[in-house]
Amino acid sequence: MDRVRTVCRRRHFSPRNEEAYVHWIRRFIFFHQKRHPDLMGSSEVELFLNYLARDRQVSASTQTIALNAIVFLYNDVLEKPLGLMTGLKRVQRQHRVPVVLTADEVKATFEVMSGTCQLMAQLLYGAGLRVSECIGLRVKDIDFGAKTLTVRDGKGGKDRTTLLPSQLIERLQKHLVMVAQLHSADIAKGGGYAAMPNALYRKYPAASRSIAWQFVFPSKVLRPWQNEFQLARWHMSDTTIQRAFKSALNLAGVRKHASVHTLRHSFATHLLSAGTDIRTIQLLLGHRSLQTTMIYTHVIQATKMVTSPFDRL
Repeated sequence: MDRVRTVCRRRHFSPRNEEAYVHWIRRFIFFHQKRHPDLMGSSEVELFLNYLARDRQVSASTQTIALNAIVFLYNDVLEKPLGLMTGLKRVQRQHRVPVVLTADEVKATFEVMSGTCQLMAQLLYGAGLRVSECIGLRVKDIDFGAKTLTVRDGKGGKDRTTLLPSQLIERLQKHLVMVAQLHSADIAKGGGYAAMPNALYRKYPAASRSIAWQFVFPSKVLRPWQNEFQLARWHMSDTTIQRAFKSALNLAGVRKHASVHTLRHSFATHLLSAGTDIRTIQLLLGHRSLQTTMIYTHVIQATKMVTSPFDRL
């Protein structure tokens, strides 16, 4: 498993991707009573993946992630590529329309929120961010003059630029003043560090204590980084905003099966309804394929105001 993690980090996999691969490789090994993968091959992989589909009844995407993890193990870690798996039973993929909130539902939800969580939710909707992208924002990623946000190392390891809503500028500036005050207090205590990706800390050792590299939504606690004496303030946990948003949905009386990620779906759908072209929405969302963005055209078609024939009777 140490070799798996080493190869993941050498290839700059995201932490979530690495954890997913480690999880499914461990599941595969434990399924076969802890036999070493070197002693197994395509038939054992087929048995495991078919078990997931038949007995565990996992979704198509879950089975695909497990397959990708095991193929990665054999191709990149063990350097022992698998042969053809003719007996593999793939789960049929179901195409579902994403849940979208109306503009009134979004507004009602924001009205029952407050503080930092409200600002984060408004930014998620106003810029079309993923939760991980929002909590990972640094001070340097905000350009108030150009009214843009730069998302670094998003899904697929890509950077992109998206919108900064004009109505959030003043509030975000006041929030950053509090972040700067917190940072100054941390420096006075001998801390003030912010964790930096990859080996950037060794290249720019002073940058981690600069305000530019601090997280826009910092954690409330300091944690050791690099060594036990170097205290850093990481970003807020994603569960904080997820729980706050779920609670707000209940208070606002929104009965849809929504999550905080629904704000990103709503961002795209509302832009499309307003006449924004699909290619621009693709760039703002950071989708690699236009086909991924095209799902929102189905949402528009499904919610388009069409008169029922019953109303003409």
